[in-house]
Amino acid sequence: MISLAGRDILHGWGKFVFTGIGLGLLIGVTLVMAGVYRGMVDDGKALLDNSGADLWVVQRDTLGPYAESSSVNDDVYRSLLGMAGVARAANVTYLTMQVRKDGTDVRAMIVGIAPGEPAVTPGWPPYLLAGRQITRGHYEAVADIATGFRIGDRLSIRRNEYTVVGLTRRMVSSAGDPMVFIPLKDAQEAQFLKDNDAIWQSRRRTEANPGLNRPGVPGLLDAVLVSQSSNPVVNAVLVTLIPGQSADEVADGIRRWKRLTVYTRVQMEEILLTKLIATSARQIGMFLIILAVVSAAIVAFIIYTLTMDKIREIAVLKLIGTRNRTIAAMILQQAVALGLIGFVVGKIAATFAAPYFPKYVLLVPGDSIAGFLAVLAICVVASLASIRMALRVDPAEAIGG
Repeated sequence: MISLAGRDILHGWGKFVFTGIGLGLLIGVTLVMAGVYRGMVDDGKALLDNSGADLWVVQRDTLGPYAESSSVNDDVYRSLLGMAGVARAANVTYLTMQVRKDGTDVRAMIVGIAPGEPAVTPGWPPYLLAGRQITRGHYEAVADIATGFRIGDRLSIRRNEYTVVGLTRRMVSSAGDPMVFIPLKDAQEAQFLKDNDAIWQSRRRTEANPGLNRPGVPGLLDAVLVSQSSNPVVNAVLVTLIPGQSADEVADGIRRWKRLTVYTRVQMEEILLTKLIATSARQIGMFLIILAVVSAAIVAFIIYTLTMDKIREIAVLKLIGTRNRTIAAMILQQAVALGLIGFVVGKIAATFAAPYFPKYVLLVPGDSIAGFLAVLAICVVASLASIRMALRVDPAEAIGG
């Protein structure tokens, strides 16, 4: 019966092959959609890995610094260094914005890193592809290669310009935006400081407040003006632990004594997966279901059409005594062959197209295996209607008009 199915396929190979290619492109889109979800998960894990932190200390009762905004005084890290089990603590800020270069904008996450040593201080990029790490306190930047920047490029971030001195790879936010690292003081200014006009207007309102011009309180107005022009705030404090220390125990101690919210690596990963990308995951899941239904409809339609085209041949087979299961096997084999062609085309298309997508697409073997089994199952189900119709064919039609 393999020969019978093969001969029938060869008889109309053009329609069969082109249908397989069309189905393959649809399967390729399905594999890419699954790869987009895997890429989002991998981006989130890469964000946590590259931070170099064991604990994230953020504003109380927030999901910061990635899922929500968070503000912590920038002197908190000093008190954390004195706590048992803490090896290092470093301030960090995160700000997603458009970075300008030569009149063009690139969306990136600006990361403000505290002074320290590379590969030791949390928050620093763990490795570079080219160039060097930041060595000055101002106006230098290390960029992910996904930004398209090169060493020596001049970037505009808010009111200041920065020179790219190093390039790194796979340093991305949970949304897939490439990172640009700058000194912490510059990042605080970019994120928290008001522009000149806003500061001037704020000072006018403050000077007009009678309560701040009381003769018995000298220096009160000056103190308010200074507080409005300075921002000793960061988004989080990244903490690394002494080897062998329990992250949960140290986190409990910080929560108890510092009245701050602390997340371990496991908790932060759960936030990224269940809070940040949960909606996107459900949306991708809906697309996968729709694509599976469309694929099944295409296979069912083409197999039904092929079966309708050979109704008389099937009647002849039944007239000469061919068993029903033999006819059913022929139709099933054609459906499976169509699915195999589609899967091969789809896998090749997804593999070659993935690098060109703006978001990171991660194709894992497990998804390919699951996709292959799903395609076979869809083809089997889609062929049932054609098999049922073929089995109901009257042998008399072979000699009919």
